[in-house]
Amino acid sequence: MSQKTVVVGLSGGVDSSVAALLLKNQGFRVIGLFMKNWEETDPNGACTAEEDFEDVKRVAGVLDIPYFSVNFSKEYMERVFSYFLAEYRAGRTPNPDVLCNREIKFGPFKQFAKDLGADFVATGHYCGIKEDFDGIHLLKAKDHGKDQTYFLNQLSQEQLSNVLFPLSDLTKSEVRSIAEQASLSTARKKDSTGICFIGERNFRKFLQEYLPAKPGKILSLDGEVVGEHIGLMYYTLGQRRGLQLGGKKGEEGRWFVVKKDLKHNILYVSHGDETPLDSLGCRVSGMNFIPQKPDISEFSCTAKFRYRQDEQNVLVKLGKGDTAEIFFETPQRAVTPGQYAVLYDETSCLGGGVIEETF
Repeated sequence: MSQKTVVVGLSGGVDSSVAALLLKNQGFRVIGLFMKNWEETDPNGACTAEEDFEDVKRVAGVLDIPYFSVNFSKEYMERVFSYFLAEYRAGRTPNPDVLCNREIKFGPFKQFAKDLGADFVATGHYCGIKEDFDGIHLLKAKDHGKDQTYFLNQLSQEQLSNVLFPLSDLTKSEVRSIAEQASLSTARKKDSTGICFIGERNFRKFLQEYLPAKPGKILSLDGEVVGEHIGLMYYTLGQRRGLQLGGKKGEEGRWFVVKKDLKHNILYVSHGDETPLDSLGCRVSGMNFIPQKPDISEFSCTAKFRYRQDEQNVLVKLGKGDTAEIFFETPQRAVTPGQYAVLYDETSCLGGGVIEETF
């Protein structure tokens, strides 16, 4: 039987490094592929692409595998970053990582891997995959704290085909241990956090380069003017920091964002009482089901409305086209338009959609 080729998306981090190592040990012919999605022009910027690529070279050297670099900056700008800006312009809070997976990593990246002769593509995501008569299922990772199915909720069956996720049964500490035993330079490398193209920079300063700020009033829910905001796009539901409202209404409790009125450019805040942030359900669009849309219009499951959240019991009612209403068993705090509602059962991610509004 001829040796199968797998192209591994090497990011310069420990997870993808160990994914490549495991696949080589399993007998695959492994090729590393480094993807650059952002052209950094600011000399003070925090883009680490060059540094990451040096780590890719070092890991490929230790593993004795060929590696390539591919630049998808143009595609990223058109398919991900333009959407990111449009959502902020509309007063919403997008999740570009979900879009990057659908539009880049499992799109042009996967096609490039095929052109290199790949039988499979692989990444260092913490999740699993299983195929049966229903289709391809996206499984939760063994390490529930690192499970990344949330970010893959928009992938189609075609995008999930011929994909390998070698870290599905490993914890983060086990991955680091494997990397150390193999003398990989990434073994103790710090995990990247936040949005990839912003890095460690000040988020507000970054957005100001692309979107003009429009200051306006901050009002309490009873209509009292309590301050001035610097632009609605810089605030998200539930936010407490950066409101510059300290000292008002005494010392008890804190101010936090409860609503944004884009039409009148008003930021609404509440003090102490957090119940205005609670909602009983949400409407979503762009529902993508994995492996396929259910043949019933109403069902119970669990859901997450942000990545760092425990799964919540919900009732899902499918609407017209790719819309749905999701009803929460218990009220949920700060469910945010622009983010994703992602559905689960005991073992798998069932897909998800974009939160349009709450009720």
